[in-house]
Amino acid sequence: MADDATFSNPDVLTAAAQGRLRTIIERIERLEEDKAAVMADLKEVFAEAKGEGYDVKTLRKVVRIRKQDKAKRQEEEAILDLYLSAIGEV
Repeated sequence: MADDATFSNPDVLTAAAQGRLRTIIERIERLEEDKAAVMADLKEVFAEAKGEGYDVKTLRKVVRIRKQDKAKRQEEEAILDLYLSAIGEV
């Protein structure tokens, strides 16, 4: 975190603070570019999967489930089963 002298006057940044701010903004911009490229790649892969007959919505769900902790997922599934059973859906 910058020291108080860097931001003592809110209208003026020191040269060091200006340089640091520029570096941070440039990093964010590069990451945004990377993010856009990854999103385009994902879109392409999902389109490929759809073209081969896979259900994209289900693929997204599988990926989301695989990210979860197994114990947490099992707990959520048990609660879901309980709720469905309670309303007569299972």
